[in-house]
Amino acid sequence: MDTGTHFVMGIAIGGLATLDPAIGEHSITSQAVLFGTILGQQAPDIDTVLKLRNNAVYIRNHRGITHSIPAVLFWPLLISGFLALIFPDVNFLHLWMWTFFAVALHVFVDLFNAYGTQAVRPFSSKWVAFGIINTFDPVIFGIHIAGIILWGFGLQPGITFLTMYFIIVIYYVLRFIEQRKVKNAVLKILPDAKKIIISPTLRFHRWRIAILTEKHFYVAKSHNRALTILDTFERIPLPDSKVLNAAKHDKNLSAFLSFSPVYRFEIKEGKDISEVRFIDLRYRSNGYYPFVAVVHLDRDLNIINSYTGWIFSEEKLRKKLDILPG
Repeated sequence: MDTGTHFVMGIAIGGLATLDPAIGEHSITSQAVLFGTILGQQAPDIDTVLKLRNNAVYIRNHRGITHSIPAVLFWPLLISGFLALIFPDVNFLHLWMWTFFAVALHVFVDLFNAYGTQAVRPFSSKWVAFGIINTFDPVIFGIHIAGIILWGFGLQPGITFLTMYFIIVIYYVLRFIEQRKVKNAVLKILPDAKKIIISPTLRFHRWRIAILTEKHFYVAKSHNRALTILDTFERIPLPDSKVLNAAKHDKNLSAFLSFSPVYRFEIKEGKDISEVRFIDLRYRSNGYYPFVAVVHLDRDLNIINSYTGWIFSEEKLRKKLDILPG
């Protein structure tokens, strides 16, 4: 989920924790737990700072080791230990328990969007993504805001947030059902589909879809379970090209390939400069595919520049690559 949603979730878990007698009856522990749940909801996303280095490092590592099983065990100990220094009379066991719950819930809910996490690391480096909840979901965020407001008006926070999470669980189930129906609609039109990647949007009944068959890639959308094919691309094996083989050594392209499960490619060989471009097919927006990796090479196949990330126009891509038009 996005940072704002994780923040309000931290507050909600802190309110839910008041159901615990060791917390609800002890103001110091209650304060410490609220700080712990807020920090616990933010801690796994500390790897966002990797974006300051470059997109390649960020793409390879975001929601990786910081969302792993060892990290889920490490963050609560670190946060609880720090807060115990500030609140020496705190009930450490219960502080740790609720901080652990906040960290674990952060990782758990991140599994349900299209990006996913490496939550089962170190047992597997596989990315787990169920693709039913958008990174920012207005329903989930709105329910949390409503719960916080009701708390502010004096409602008992434990019962309020327990009820709220019961509603959210039902919402998740409904999203699962909706996604399954979208997948069935795809299979009716393309029964030979080998892989179907369904990504949520901000709207309940709208989904982005990438489909792989034996010979084609299909990019589609679903609105109220009605499927529309937007683009069709022939599946072409990666050629044994000197230009492509040289481009594969680039860190940005390598990061893109480690992240993207469905893409097409373009190779343009020029007299002085050759371009290799990989395009992720999952994120079509207004007829454009914004998530790309681009590598430029000179005539001797030396990498001149490269980029991977989100670009919504060729002009912005040229600025990123720092080359002149033409």
